Amino acid sequence: MSDDSLCPTGIDEAVPRWYVIQCKSGESFRAVEHLGNQGYEIFHPVLRVQKKRRGKLVWAVEPLFPYYLFIRLDRLDSNWRPIRSTRGVLKIVTFGLDTPVPVDDELVASLREHGSQEAGETATVYFRAGEQVEITEGPFKDLQAVFATHKGEERAIVLLNMLHKRQRLEMSVSQLKRCE
Repeated sequence: MSDDSLCPTGIDEAVPRWYVIQCKSGESFRAVEHLGNQGYEIFHPVLRVQKKRRGKLVWAVEPLFPYYLFIRLDRLDSNWRPIRSTRGVLKIVTFGLDTPVPVDDELVASLREHGSQEAGETATVYFRAGEQVEITEGPFKDLQAVFATHKGEERAIVLLNMLHKRQRLEMSVSQLKRCE
């Protein structure tokens, strides 16, 4: 692929558009840092999640899209050449004839508004089937259960041992936390 093929055709060349960059495994934060140092406008949606590390629950910042980030470029003023050799970058995502396709500005705007969190915000914690959880509110407060499944974004089904039998209970995800 020649460097000229990196610049898409058929769009207004002077209007900056968002494109997708594929990053090397585990290096999206490095790519953001190095692209930012080169003066590119980058959007890397992240969220805070609760993880178990060394037996303890900790909050970690993870990419919303683990191998991808967005970069704002235009054909006339942006220098596309250094992007591929930037640390952490694998390639600019292309379709068809090795031509990068711009991402809809409204999609990026929506992700910026709803899909990414600042460092101080807390994400909804998602649980996996079979995971031990503790109920933090309501009549079953402080009891342990087994997470069964999500029921929409805000509800969950848990299995609670009552009367020597596992009972299925539906409750708000906000009433659950991982067992420590």
